[in-house]
Amino acid sequence: MSGTLYVVGTPIGNLGDFSPRAQETLAQADFIAAEDTRVTLKLLNHFGIKKPMVSYFEHNKYQRGEIICDRIEQGETCALVSDAGMPAISDPGEMLVAQCAQRGIPVVVVPGPSAVVAALAVSGLPTGRFTFEGFLSTAKKSRREHLEEVRSERRTMVFYEAPHKLASTLEDMLAAWGNRRIALVREISKIHEEVRRTTLEEAARYYRENTPKGEFVLVIEGAPKEEAVDMTIEDAVAFARKLMEQGHSAADAAKQAAQASSFKKGQIYRLLMEEKAD
Repeated sequence: MSGTLYVVGTPIGNLGDFSPRAQETLAQADFIAAEDTRVTLKLLNHFGIKKPMVSYFEHNKYQRGEIICDRIEQGETCALVSDAGMPAISDPGEMLVAQCAQRGIPVVVVPGPSAVVAALAVSGLPTGRFTFEGFLSTAKKSRREHLEEVRSERRTMVFYEAPHKLASTLEDMLAAWGNRRIALVREISKIHEEVRRTTLEEAARYYRENTPKGEFVLVIEGAPKEEAVDMTIEDAVAFARKLMEQGHSAADAAKQAAQASSFKKGQIYRLLMEEKAD
């Protein structure tokens, strides 16, 4: 008889946010898969719960996931927790849920605190449609590519960021997108919780002069709707040429020119190549 994987949300700061159902689930599980067993032990001790734990984190997630799945298939129940918030959201638990799904193992979610939704709720920015982008890469090339990919995203965007990278992230966002509204939400549900509603330009200036403290969720206004502009094919090619002068590849320049006009990327690209040949 197969057991079940329970995906259990844990507090992101205030232990009072830990639901009675989540406590009951951990107390009744056969074992707990924890991102950091030391962090989870503090939570268990606070609520008087004693359960065996196995570590499950980024660098052992595949092999440990197979072992966890084997135990569940033998009839045990496992509660999956992260250090804070919902497991599997920007979290290695994503793979364990996928492994269970592939093997037909039942997965039950026990909802809990979410930094993404909490930050959106207090941001003061549109929340009807949004996109969660997680952490930006520390590699400069990947970072630039990510920011460029979402440059025209019109939905509200949500990012996570660590304090030691915040200042450079704000500078990069300002350079990539220009000035936009932003809400910087830090230390959600903790003693020093703060919401700073401002602009990218002002936020970048502020954190050049003030050292960030605590974990941040950045909620950023989406791109404004661009007014349609009637372009001739010559205008579109000239626009693409200017982008190439700024360092964009011919293919990328043709793509952006096509998005800004009524012409196809291939048509613009072909004319750019003909110009180059001449």
